[in-house]
Amino acid sequence: MSHQARFQADFYPESRFGGFSDIDGTIAFYARVNALLARDGIVVDFGCGRGAYGEDPVPFRRGLRILSGKAAKVIGLDANPAAAVNPFIDQFYLLEAGGWPLADASADLVLCDHVLEHLPDPELFFREASRVLKAGGILCARTPNAWSYVSLAARLVPNRSHAAVLKHVKGAAAEQDVFQTFYRCNSLPALRGALARNRLEGIVYGYEAEPSYHSFSRLAYFFGVIHQRFAPGFLRPALFVFARRSPAV
Repeated sequence: MSHQARFQADFYPESRFGGFSDIDGTIAFYARVNALLARDGIVVDFGCGRGAYGEDPVPFRRGLRILSGKAAKVIGLDANPAAAVNPFIDQFYLLEAGGWPLADASADLVLCDHVLEHLPDPELFFREASRVLKAGGILCARTPNAWSYVSLAARLVPNRSHAAVLKHVKGAAAEQDVFQTFYRCNSLPALRGALARNRLEGIVYGYEAEPSYHSFSRLAYFFGVIHQRFAPGFLRPALFVFARRSPAV
């Protein structure tokens, strides 16, 4: 059993039944995404990646993350050509400079999971998401909080060293899934402002799951658990965004 699995079982004993804790961030986020899906809807997975989540050893969590078959079509967008092999999308477009290669008001839901922190121009993302969404269409995003201790520590590490550090603190990391970070729209005020400027009405809030980044040490994991239980929302490591595209005035 890995350190992460052992610490999780000790501090979150419910994870012994199903392999996940009651506060699992991916389950919390994707449970709501799944609740918002429509069988006849068009989903845009922005920054779809190569589909590494298909390797998740927890079947329930893996099933929530895979959206293909739950909507009429899942369209993947990514600037990395390797994402074309993602087996969980129905159509792939390679992103280049400028806007998205999609028609106005053509999507029912836009998903953006742990991608905003990698964008040099996040305002372009919100503008294009608003353009592509139908009136009433939904944006679902998850991204690290630049004000959290996890992101502050990560920003002290040069981008070229991120893969090595992740491998140390999490036990393993696929180098092809580590990308440069900018954190240019990664706080509660910044995200709320971006929504307001782009006719997107919804909520932004902090979320903290079990401290998997502390799995290299039992003591570090313990202090991560304390932070998870008592930290105020604006300092929690993850930010969740759920918003609807308002009709044009």
